[in-house]
Amino acid sequence: MTDPLVPPNETPAAEGSNAEAHQERADGDIWEHPRIRLRLIVFGCLLIAGFFVGRITGL
Repeated sequence: MTDPLVPPNETPAAEGSNAEAHQERADGDIWEHPRIRLRLIVFGCLLIAGFFVGRITGL
């Protein structure tokens, strides 16, 4: 037969799982923090842009 309808924002009942809970990893180093990574990328882009601006203006 068909499954009963599940209301919105509700998770349907599972048939059972044999998976075990995974071990939580420890907090990583600098590369696991997206804001720091984004700041490093933006800083590198600004350095490269500054180089070209300096070349164009003849500094």
